[in-house]
Amino acid sequence: MTASLRQRIDGWFLARVPPSDRIELTQGNVYILPTRAGWLLAATLLVLLIASINYQLNLGYLLTFLLAGSVAVGMYVCHATLRGLAMHLLPPEPQFAGAAAVLRVVLDNPRRSTRYGIGMAVRESGKSAAPKWAWCDVPAQGSATVDIAFKPGHRGLHPVPPFTAETRFPLGTFRVWTVWRPAAKVLVYPAPEAHPPALPPGEPRADSQQLAGVRSQQAGEYDGIRAYRRGDPLKMVVWKKVARAEAAGSDNLFSRDAQQSQRQELWLDAQHCGLPEHEARLSRLCAWVLMADKLGLDWGLRVAGRSIAPSQGEAHKRQCLELLATC
Repeated sequence: MTASLRQRIDGWFLARVPPSDRIELTQGNVYILPTRAGWLLAATLLVLLIASINYQLNLGYLLTFLLAGSVAVGMYVCHATLRGLAMHLLPPEPQFAGAAAVLRVVLDNPRRSTRYGIGMAVRESGKSAAPKWAWCDVPAQGSATVDIAFKPGHRGLHPVPPFTAETRFPLGTFRVWTVWRPAAKVLVYPAPEAHPPALPPGEPRADSQQLAGVRSQQAGEYDGIRAYRRGDPLKMVVWKKVARAEAAGSDNLFSRDAQQSQRQELWLDAQHCGLPEHEARLSRLCAWVLMADKLGLDWGLRVAGRSIAPSQGEAHKRQCLELLATC
């Protein structure tokens, strides 16, 4: 009952916080309450005050009001440590399901003094697990970057969870905190299959006959291997043939013939996975995408009635992984 009530209060409170990827902490969104040590100190000061009044101890009055004055100054310093701070969230990088997504927050300090002991964590509403804090000091008129990790439950486009920033500097008698709800979202790819099978065979292109005719007209080259051309990537060089050529006294380089592979197109199709469950097929397709990209191949993707034409490169890989994450 208590957990349910707390979760409802947290939901009502978070609904009042407007989402934004940048926030400036002011008097209106920074909160302060005594810590457990603060309440114990307040009880101690009360006992000291009663004893000083009862026994008319001048030194007792001095000690009591000296400690009370220190606590009052500490309360002001603690609140000012967060007040005036600006925070903004950098665009989150996509992650694979099952891995922790790292969110980077930049803290900007416009004032001329350092802010000490600032912690940030994901706000765990209604959960008993202790949050994992990341602590930093923000230099005077400078900035600091804090990495906050959270683990998305499954693939898809997830909103960034709310953050909590707090400090207990300098005495630990007060807790000053704020709640921040970013507007950004993080994309989570399917988890790649641990031990996927080999890539599916290529499909013949409609213009394969025309390519074969053009291929036969090029002298000095044959299927599979050709002479090295300036600009060929090193991963296309056939090093075994280069070694044999060097043993024969030649310094020629040889590359794999890309035109031969262009007669067929590699399509990563969900129907080729041979798995009944949709999530298992996506996991295998994700592993195939990473495998084909590592080999430097051209490939296309077909899944859930959508397709992406064959290509290669980082942008193509991200486009395919995004389709797998959202289909």
